[in-house]
Order: sequence, then structure tokens, then C-alpha cells
Amino acid sequence: PTNSMIKRNLILLAALIGLSGASAAKRPDIIVIMADDMGYSDISPYGGEINTPNLARLAKNGVRFTQFYNTARCCPTRASLLTGLYPHQAGIGHMMNDRGIDGYRGNLNNRCQTIAEVLRPAGYSTYLSGKWHVTRHVAPEGPKFNWPLQRGFDRFFGTIHGAGSFYDPNSLTRGNTQIPPGEDFYYTDKINDTACQFIREHDAQDPDKPLFMYIAHTAPHWPMHAKPADIAKYKGQYDRGWDAMRKARYQRMLKMGLIKQEWALSPRDPKSKAWQDAPDKEWELRLMEVYAAMVDSLDQGIGRIVQTLKDTGRFENTVIMFLADNGGCAEGMGRGGNNLKHQTIYRDRDQPLVLKPMGANDLQADMIPKRTRDGRALRQGRGVMAGPADTYMGYGLSWANASNTPFREYKHWVHEGGISAPLIVHWPAGIAEIGRASCRERV
Repeated sequence: PTNSMIKRNLILLAALIGLSGASAAKRPDIIVIMADDMGYSDISPYGGEINTPNLARLAKNGVRFTQFYNTARCCPTRASLLTGLYPHQAGIGHMMNDRGIDGYRGNLNNRCQTIAEVLRPAGYSTYLSGKWHVTRHVAPEGPKFNWPLQRGFDRFFGTIHGAGSFYDPNSLTRGNTQIPPGEDFYYTDKINDTACQFIREHDAQDPDKPLFMYIAHTAPHWPMHAKPADIAKYKGQYDRGWDAMRKARYQRMLKMGLIKQEWALSPRDPKSKAWQDAPDKEWELRLMEVYAAMVDSLDQGIGRIVQTLKDTGRFENTVIMFLADNGGCAEGMGRGGNNLKHQTIYRDRDQPLVLKPMGANDLQADMIPKRTRDGRALRQGRGVMAGPADTYMGYGLSWANASNTPFREYKHWVHEGGISAPLIVHWPAGIAEIGRASCRERV
């Protein structure tokens, strides 16, 4: 599987670099959009029930790949995608720590080039909005030789680190300077809206120059954070539980032709209870509702990006690629115990402990914040309803099992559930034929 993944990435990279040899008038804009910890069947073009109409339209009018692979973890996939190399060749064989071996330094090495470093001298403007996560140096005053502006990008807004609050992410950066989030901040929206800003400003300044943009989301990676209006859309959607969800997705995938009739649905993970036996059902349902809202919000932003391309007249000659860095995540982040700490320090679950608020210019230093910016202490554990800024949890193994329908295992594992990724490619001016597996919205 890893060889197949690398070959596909190399073919795509070679194709994009080849485009740079064409005349400037014919060279397309290139936008690569990556989701984070999203299962193979979460979006509607791949059998999911989550409302993703913008991705469905891109799939219907483009090409939907049914067998595309990643490397089962965040950083190695990003290293491979950015460079076209095996992640070990690029220096990121695992996560962002230096293990004392060349393939495991936790930094992109100086023996590789990023796609931005190749396309910029070929005449492209290069932009990144979102998660970087290919260097271990994340501190605001630390080394920056492997930050985006030093690896080929003209403009950057996003996070250097790999995970954090959607309301107050650590290592939030503009250019080479770390910044506080500002008012009414929600990271998924800010990533997409910054991408729209980059497109508009590029078109105003140099409309005839092609652009390359990498839009690297943290959604739907934990923590389960979403806006109330988006969460409300999914109230009751999952009340039948994860077993019914898996079966319904499997049937839709069969109908779409994504999988073969002779391929049986994998058994429920032995570490997962049957839904009828699951404890804390209301809590579990809320986690999945928030997860769905996070994917929904991501899709809404993609719709705004598409509209911006249309408004600027760039849509027809833009290659849009959408993929995920690994499968759904079974990690138990923040799910353990009965929240005894919460019960001890809070007199009332609805009246959380208030600490000293953060200053308007204070930077968030922690992946898992101890408090919100307005001073609410962090809440984790069973019974804490996900979504607000003072919560921090993953949706857990059983829902991840459903996200990865029909496959086994998850992020971390190189079973199909860990390495299988959706891939949608849309390019009106360049794709003559729709892929054989055309999709239908909300089948």
C-alpha cells in the first residue's frame, strides 16, 4: 500500500510540474485541499450521510478516485504530499520528534524540495492556508528554517503544530509571526476564508499569473469543536447508533459502485460494543453530531472557495484536489473516566470554574489549553457535551469504525481503514471525461 500511495503521489506531482512548462496562458491554477483524520466514507460522494454538497458537485463533475492511499499518520502524509518522496526520504518517517536517525528527524530535510519550491521558480505564486506540521520547531521565537515561507510559499496563514483548539489554536501564525486568534474565531472558517482572500488578492495584483495553493485543514481531527448552528443540523441524525450507520453507508457504497458486491462489510471492531449495549448514549451521540458538523463546516468553506474562483473567472482552469491525510481516528482523547476532576472542582456542570482570562495579545502555547481565552477551565470526560471551546475530546473508536466503513482499523494502522483516502480531482478546462464512477448526491 505504501508503494502504491507514493507512486500515485509521484504521478500527481509530476503532472503538476509538467504543467509549468506550458505557456502562462494555459497553465492552470492548482488548489490542493486536505482534511485531517477523516474517514473514507464520511463525505457524501463516498457514501456518507454528512451534508457535503460542494464536494459532491466537485466529484460529480470531476473524477472520484476509489483507491488512493495515504501513510496512516498526519506528518508523514504531509511530507510525502509536499515532496513526492517516501516520508522517510524527506526526514519525517513518524511524528515530530528527533529519534536520532535520518529518516526520523521530525523535520523536512534539505535534500528534498517541496512542490512550492518547484512551482515558484516556474512562475507560480504559492500560498498555504492551514496546518503545516512538518517541523518539530513550533515555538514563536525558535528556528524557522522549515516554516512555510522558508520552504517555497509566498504567503502563509495557519498553524505550525499539528493539533489544537479550533477556537484558540497553538502556534497560530501569519507569515513568520505567531498571533492570537482575534474575535469570533473558528479555525476551519478562518482557513477557508483566508484561502478566499489569497485568491482575490492574487487576482487583483497579477491576474495572468498562475497560483498554487495548499489548503490544509485540521478538521475533523480532535478536539470535537463546532459551531452551535452546525451541530443543530445533526440532532437526531445518529440516534440509531454506529451499527446502523455502518450498514447504511455500506449499502450506499454498493449502490454507488464504490465497492464490489462480493466485498462483505467488515465485522464491528471487537473493542466496540454493540450500540444497544453502549453506555452514555446521549454523550456518544453528541460527539458524532459535532464531528459531522465539523465536516459540514469544512464543506461550506469549500463552497466559498469555489464561488471565489468563479467570481474571479479562475474556476474553469483551476485544478482542485481534495483528499484526507489518514483514516478516522480511534484515539480516546479526553474520553476517559467519569470526569471526577470536573465533579470535584465544579459545583455545577452548567457553571464552570472561571479562571483568569487571557489577554487579547496572549499566544496560546498549549495543544490542550488549560482554559479558554475568556477564562473557563477545560472540561473532559464522560458526560461533558462536546462542541464549546471549554471541551476537548475525540469521538472515539466506535464512531471511527463507522467513519472508515467498510474497512478495518484506523489512523496509525496500515490496514485499509488507516490508509484509504478519498480523492476528488476537478478541472473543467482539463478533464475531458467524467470518471467512470460518477457520484450522486445524498444517494
